[in-house]
Amino acid sequence: MDYDVLILGGGLIGCAVAYELSKYSLNIALIEKDYDIVDDVTLVNSAIIYDGIQCEDNIMSKLQFMGNDIIGDLVSKFNLSYKKCDSVIIAQNKKQGECLEEVYKRAIKRGVPNVTLLEGKHTYNLEPNLNLNVINTIYSQNTGIICPYDLGIAYGEIAFDNGVSFKLEEIVEDINKINRGFKVVTNKNKFTCRMVINTTPEDYNIDGFRENDSSNKGYLKYFLVEKEFKGNFNNIVFTYNQDNEVIYMHPTVQGNYIAAIKTKDNISYEECYRRISSLVHGLKQDDINSFYESEFYDDLMIIDDSLVDKGYIKVTGKNFAEVTMTPSIARIIRETVESNLKCKLKNDFNDKVREIYRFRDMSNEERSKIISLDKRYGKIICTCNKVTEGEIVDAIRRPLGARTLEGIKRRTGAGGGSCKGAQCMNKIVSILARETNKKMTDIVKDSKNSRILLNRIKEFDDI
Repeated sequence: MDYDVLILGGGLIGCAVAYELSKYSLNIALIEKDYDIVDDVTLVNSAIIYDGIQCEDNIMSKLQFMGNDIIGDLVSKFNLSYKKCDSVIIAQNKKQGECLEEVYKRAIKRGVPNVTLLEGKHTYNLEPNLNLNVINTIYSQNTGIICPYDLGIAYGEIAFDNGVSFKLEEIVEDINKINRGFKVVTNKNKFTCRMVINTTPEDYNIDGFRENDSSNKGYLKYFLVEKEFKGNFNNIVFTYNQDNEVIYMHPTVQGNYIAAIKTKDNISYEECYRRISSLVHGLKQDDINSFYESEFYDDLMIIDDSLVDKGYIKVTGKNFAEVTMTPSIARIIRETVESNLKCKLKNDFNDKVREIYRFRDMSNEERSKIISLDKRYGKIICTCNKVTEGEIVDAIRRPLGARTLEGIKRRTGAGGGSCKGAQCMNKIVSILARETNKKMTDIVKDSKNSRILLNRIKEFDDI
């Protein structure tokens, strides 16, 4: 066998599984079709860490609460960008109030700590800027905000440092059952392995496998609100409108805010602004930095191990709380693999992330020290987010380093400021070309067909 385990998909869950399995004496490879790992994370690199109280399904709730607890440990271990942030779920009418009472009873029955049901008048003590008629509120002290891309990159880099082989830009074309394992065919290679863990939506027609259809789909529309917005909240705030759509607002780790609506209708920017303004009092058009829209999923996340005796595990489903559940899903898969392959823990497992130096977070003394070691940390490339050339070069040269403009943006924040990259994009492209020994016309935004510069306008010796 070429490998003990082949992981299909280098998204957040795939990288988390690679990290957990890299703790064992196994020969592991991860296959990803894109240029980079963790490409399934939203461009706005901020996600809520839930505590499971809003989830009706008991198993999903348990996955969220387990993941919440594990992330608490990973934050300090991986030195992740994380902000502890309590949450309030607000009812604006009698029917919503009765529903919140049931949610609270369910949370208590499940044993979720630090959850309180408040009368409406007490909510204004937590959120003085509220412009709503509050009936009652669930107040939770278990939630937080995290940069999911940082989490995924940390998972991937540690897995890489502990021997996992990452095969990027490889598309799985077929999987065939062979004696005591599988033969996996990609557009570049053929591999044999004892076990396959499929974290992608693809169904490779494994005999007997049940594919899950993502049917609980809607739209997520959200505004990125400037740091200077004065009507901000102290907590993550959830409420419902008359159409039972979820409207919420929360801070990001970067210091600005996200105001969002989960809806079944593909509403316009203007309508989205009108509905969100009912929660976010005083929100003006000038306060909005960017407008994003994506699909919203509320499926059950299923770890299908019905074919584990043949060596096949499949993760199905898409869910808005996937970032929270990822650590617990990876732990469960790890335990299943350990039980089936009878593998042992490594004695030399390295559970540390390589140091990252962020210029904008340093003191002047720390900046002077690192500039004395590497002058590139003294050259600002992105003035909006204070990202230096040294940080961009480090992001490219790290394990599983960035190869695209989006890879740089997500790792460092360069190009993600108020100018949308207008002042720094050409500089970033130039650095990427230099460090990867490519032509500037070969540099892409995020995929094969997204080149930044299509051709040279004039013939110079260099550009």
